[in-house]
Amino acid sequence: MRLTLVRHGETLWNQQQKIQGITDIELSQLGIEQANRLSHALQHDNFDRIITSPLKRAYDTAQAIGIHHALPITVENDLHELNAGELEGLTFPDLQLRYADFLNKWMIDHASVTMPKGESLQEVQDRVWPVIKRITETSEHALVVSHSFVIITILCKVRNLSLSHSK
Repeated sequence: MRLTLVRHGETLWNQQQKIQGITDIELSQLGIEQANRLSHALQHDNFDRIITSPLKRAYDTAQAIGIHHALPITVENDLHELNAGELEGLTFPDLQLRYADFLNKWMIDHASVTMPKGESLQEVQDRVWPVIKRITETSEHALVVSHSFVIITILCKVRNLSLSHSK
């Protein structure tokens, strides 16, 4: 079994250094170009499935890659990004001003900290891993398009590493 993990292309919020979490932000022009370049780079891979997060930025990246493959794109709701709760849309300076205590805890032990009114990395891994397990049991070579924290938790699980290694 081969699993190819792809993070979506850039969004405007990435450019603005805003936390996007589950906010459904579209790809920027550069993100569209990144998805198209990746599509060309992966055009000869023999995927038997393309699975994506439901968020537009991931779905649109999967669609760009899917142009070269005669496969339907499957949406898995549990592959969405970490729910950043109250931090959605904030920049790092906003975090420093409004959530300094949380930010200090996150910097010390991000693996066990839950986003204010959001999720922890452990909750993300617990949500995502059953989906990945199901994919790996039913595919020969699957492409999964998702998000940074989702991919980090998958890689930690695959390598049998604690989420504290996710920095």
